[in-house]
Amino acid sequence: MTSGSEARALCFTPAYKLVEMIRSKKLSPVELMEAVLKRISEINPKLNAYLTLAEDGAVKSAREAEKALNTGAALGLLHGIPVSIKDLIMTRGLRTTQGSLIYKDFVPDKEGTMVQRLRSAGAIILGKTNTPEFGLCCCTENRLAGACYNPWNTERNSGGSSGGAAAGVAAGISPLAQGTDGGGSTRIPASWCGVYGLKASYGRVPKDVQPWGVSHVSCLDPMTRNVRDAALMLNVMAGPDGLDYTCIRTAPPDFLKAVDGRLEKLKIAWSPDLGYSVMVAPEVKAAVEAAVRIFAEMGYDVAEAAPDTGEPFDLWDVLLAAQYDLYLDSALDEHRDELMDYTRLALECARGLSGMEVARTWTQIERIRGMMRSFFEKYDLLMTPATAITAPPVGKRGRGRGRGFIDWDFIPFTSVFNLTGNPAASVPCGFSAEGLPIGLQIVGRLGDEVTVLRASAAFEEAQPWADKYPPVS
Repeated sequence: MTSGSEARALCFTPAYKLVEMIRSKKLSPVELMEAVLKRISEINPKLNAYLTLAEDGAVKSAREAEKALNTGAALGLLHGIPVSIKDLIMTRGLRTTQGSLIYKDFVPDKEGTMVQRLRSAGAIILGKTNTPEFGLCCCTENRLAGACYNPWNTERNSGGSSGGAAAGVAAGISPLAQGTDGGGSTRIPASWCGVYGLKASYGRVPKDVQPWGVSHVSCLDPMTRNVRDAALMLNVMAGPDGLDYTCIRTAPPDFLKAVDGRLEKLKIAWSPDLGYSVMVAPEVKAAVEAAVRIFAEMGYDVAEAAPDTGEPFDLWDVLLAAQYDLYLDSALDEHRDELMDYTRLALECARGLSGMEVARTWTQIERIRGMMRSFFEKYDLLMTPATAITAPPVGKRGRGRGRGFIDWDFIPFTSVFNLTGNPAASVPCGFSAEGLPIGLQIVGRLGDEVTVLRASAAFEEAQPWADKYPPVS
């Protein structure tokens, strides 16, 4: 049994190094699992990052992974590595609540391609991470289990909707985490918790196909403490799928190999506000400007510019409200008193929509997609703040724009890239005077996660962040 300090050091070891240690038999999968579970028992009560733990199954899988090392069996890319799954994603035989009282006892008998790929690669599922109800808020707070707290300051929120995933990675209680991003849900908590979150191009990672279809904006993503781990995880998750009809049909590049490639001369656009009428906290703006200067000092061509898309909040609200109403409409009548206020507002919004409003929304989205493609004919990357503020206090809500159920004042810069499908990452780039993390958003051309990853890795080398541990750890 490892000591507390040894468990801490092991849990903050990059996953790609853990893979090497396990393959060379310098580390036992059982020893790693025991260390992670020990840390979870000590730290999760302070964070509420997990809604469900799969402790017995995880230990059993770790023992099986250890046996496989001695049999000469082919080993997957993530053999023996613990990973958390966001509780919006179905996991066979493991409770999947979607952060809602309505599904508090739901245990699926099936799971999608992405989870199956992680298992096939040897990853071991630790449990399901906290999320706002149905992922419909930028702060992880729900009636099922309460808020997920930020490891840098437990009076602050971890962000949403992948708040539990980000908090777990930041605090060293999840070597790898899977998040989702339909309007910033990977990048927002990554920014507020000081970890790396990558939303790949839409369709890069296959999604579960529900009876009502698939979301046209949501992506399944890696959340990690460093760029290389995200590339490793994306190698496992990405690729064509016969079930998700919106998935990219061509084989993806080797993202891990791509991280080691050098960046060619880039033309980088940077914008402090994307031209929106929003207030960006001075500390956030200053940290992001300093980060962008690092790229200029590396020799890249940096200019202030942004695509003239207009504010996308109303478009996103209409699209998502209509999508959610396909499967949650009855919940508004049958479970109204169990729903969070933001869920009720979204479903009420959907009931008030006309077919003409939805049609106009899609017309505007296609216009924005065209404008974004034209913009990226001039520039290789676009950089912005990931969020307008650092992590807000638990329970604090921002002013709703659009249809009023999302706190867009806090998180104005992420959703437009869900509407257009562009890959985008949140990269830790500094701290506020209160010691709260700040994120730089790096956006690439459609299908070009490679340049986003390489730029992220170049910044990580110039200004490392993974050696900084939050106070709760």
